[in-house]
Amino acid sequence: MKHSITSRSKDVIIPLYSVLVQPHLQYCVQFWAPQFKKDVKVLEWVQRRATKLVKGLEGMSYGELLRTLGLSSLEKRRLKGDLTTVYRFLRRGGGEGGDELFLLGSSGRTPGNGSKLHQGRRFRPDIRELFFTQRVIKHWNRLPREVVNAPSLSAFRRHLDNALNNML
Repeated sequence: MKHSITSRSKDVIIPLYSVLVQPHLQYCVQFWAPQFKKDVKVLEWVQRRATKLVKGLEGMSYGELLRTLGLSSLEKRRLKGDLTTVYRFLRRGGGEGGDELFLLGSSGRTPGNGSKLHQGRRFRPDIRELFFTQRVIKHWNRLPREVVNAPSLSAFRRHLDNALNNML
């Protein structure tokens, strides 16, 4: 992008980044989630480099750049994708073998959303913390009730954005 585009305005760089680069950074992240800090740093470095292409925002920190440009960190986008996948899975029904992935329990005594996920099937202890099902349970259980009980996917995403802004 840097060598092929002469304009450095926000109106040119951000749409190009969103169409040409971001899909490559997010491809299959629900299955392959970067587990090492060095992998996360490399992925964030690509986005940081693209945001630095915008003229007039050179002195800002990375967080300020993201807020100004209306972007979110790739880690936050991965979390949103994970939680959206869980929402779709739970709303659609598990399908074949899906009932073994999550156990949905409700508890009115605990704070949070009242619909708590528990891990269904047990795996070897040394590898299970990297699995999608293990990764999302903690985050899902921390979501507020209005997010989990959203009537549609668009409402879920809207409420999830608000909840993640407050949580992260």
